[in-house]
Amino acid sequence: MNRNFTHTAMIICTLLLSSRYSAQEIQPKHYSLFHPVPKEDMKEMETDRPDVTESPITVDAGHFQYETDLVRLVRETTETQQNNTLLINQGNLKIGIAHSTSIQIGFQTYGRQEEKELDTGTKTTSEGFGDITLRIKQNILGNDKGNFALAVIPYVKFPTSQYDDESRFEGGLIVPMYYKLPGEWKLGFQVEADRLKDKDGQAMHTEFLQTLTISHPLLKSVDGIAETYYTYDFKAHQFSNFINAAVQVEVAKDFKIDAGLNYGLQHTAEKHYFLGASYRL
Repeated sequence: MNRNFTHTAMIICTLLLSSRYSAQEIQPKHYSLFHPVPKEDMKEMETDRPDVTESPITVDAGHFQYETDLVRLVRETTETQQNNTLLINQGNLKIGIAHSTSIQIGFQTYGRQEEKELDTGTKTTSEGFGDITLRIKQNILGNDKGNFALAVIPYVKFPTSQYDDESRFEGGLIVPMYYKLPGEWKLGFQVEADRLKDKDGQAMHTEFLQTLTISHPLLKSVDGIAETYYTYDFKAHQFSNFINAAVQVEVAKDFKIDAGLNYGLQHTAEKHYFLGASYRL
């Protein structure tokens, strides 16, 4: 009786200890801003650029990623004006604060805007520091593995611009997602609702945006990206359609450069031309 009891007790203890150690092995580690993910365990670098469609993947906790338009030229023609804007170092600092959460601080280091009145030919030029944008990216699905990922990104833009006197508080909600297809193809989607300033006044309007993007490696360390998207201005009842094309090159580990264009199909839609870079620490 005692021998059987002893054997049974030993088996139960062994099972309990085994279960305890197994639970410890599969229990996820809790990383944070002050407890960074080890470099060997970091995810593959994902960027929110160069296309309009954001990545639903967050920066690893305790790490930083900097993405920037080194140079961006924006051209726009309305019914009354022709606007040319030059942006230098339009940056986005991304900070991983938890497993599925990161914050982003966007800023325009230097902007130069030239406005030309079409009826009179009068030109006005202004320059200086631009707006600051605060965003929070919260991944919902697929941050670590799987073929599908989804996130939400609420944001607010603060009117700190020195070159745009009509800048105002703006904000919105971005919902990006992607699906990994066979053969290294990646399909991205995004829906977005924004509260924006009217282009020709201080009043505000609501705008909806929807994107579709596809990417694939062209060469080793070189990705090709094609995108189409549209915006709808609920106040003006106006659609604007765009097509984008870009290449992104992995120059070194955790360092990429890109270049491309964002072309509005309508005469009054903006045309963007840019050169950018991304770096992760």
